[in-house]
Amino acid sequence: MLHQLLVNFPLWTSLTAILLAQILKVLWNFIVTRSWDWNWLLSSGGMPSAHTSAVSSLAVAVGLYRGWDSAAFAVSSVLAIIVMYDATGVRRHAGMQARVLNQLVDDFAALLGELRHIKDFSPRETGTRLKEILGHQPIEVFTGAWFGIAVALVMYWLWG
Repeated sequence: MLHQLLVNFPLWTSLTAILLAQILKVLWNFIVTRSWDWNWLLSSGGMPSAHTSAVSSLAVAVGLYRGWDSAAFAVSSVLAIIVMYDATGVRRHAGMQARVLNQLVDDFAALLGELRHIKDFSPRETGTRLKEILGHQPIEVFTGAWFGIAVALVMYWLWG
């Protein structure tokens, strides 16, 4: 059983794609901000979409390994479509709502501070901030999809 896990081409292709995409997020963030932020290794959102990279590489790996007409390819392709839709839809909008809620909390806390004449009242005293980067811009998903496809093709060539 362990041997079967170790030689599972679609599994290792998908895991490689998600790991490399997370590393690319760190590099991309450095290019944009000129500072290293290693938190991107474990963060959702950002460029490229690691979830999309994982599922697109999985679908291509299954297609290459089991055949483009296999049920496994159909299942992995539908899964990829759902993940990509979710990344640009539901998760992206949840992040936008978190941004608005965080701003409301900050504004309310500032108002309370002014009303109570508390000079060093901080909005952070109101509690934990919601995570604002959850989903992706369409270009991040598009890039993640093509990155995942490329990883699958390279892994197929290397896997032999």
